[in-house]
Amino acid sequence: MKKPIIGVMGPGSNAKEPDLNNAYQLGKLIAEQGWILLTGGRKAGVMDAASQGAKSANGLTLGILPGEDKTGISDAIDIAILTGIGSARNNINVLTSDVVIACGMGTGTASEIALALKAGKPVILLNDSPESYQFFNSLSPEKVIIVQSPEEAIARVMEILARQDC
Repeated sequence: MKKPIIGVMGPGSNAKEPDLNNAYQLGKLIAEQGWILLTGGRKAGVMDAASQGAKSANGLTLGILPGEDKTGISDAIDIAILTGIGSARNNINVLTSDVVIACGMGTGTASEIALALKAGKPVILLNDSPESYQFFNSLSPEKVIIVQSPEEAIARVMEILARQDC
């Protein structure tokens, strides 16, 4: 049976402390389920926090990097995919993920959510921004799920995966 790949997307250098804490917990919970964690792979913000959380539970981490070398990579990434395509890698992030969890909000995260919705991927929003909830829900109410905690996000991922038969 294929292992689900769960993408955790969020801000890098501008991540807020609650987002970092949530991302770490998400990574840990994803690993505890035996799923693969996918992030943007950098040693920054939500990407690094989620990867560190997954590694704390002996999880497998996949990082889709924007550059052509491993400069700035999180030391918690097991498999690094070097793309050399900058932010265009956001499309690879979401297409490779079975479910996308947005933890926090930034411009890159917003682009990943929009790309995921365009691709018909389920998106779970875990952040404190009512504006982002309203905006993304207006684009695709059937694909956007709003949660308040990492545990609730994982419960919703389980429901989605059961429907997808992953």
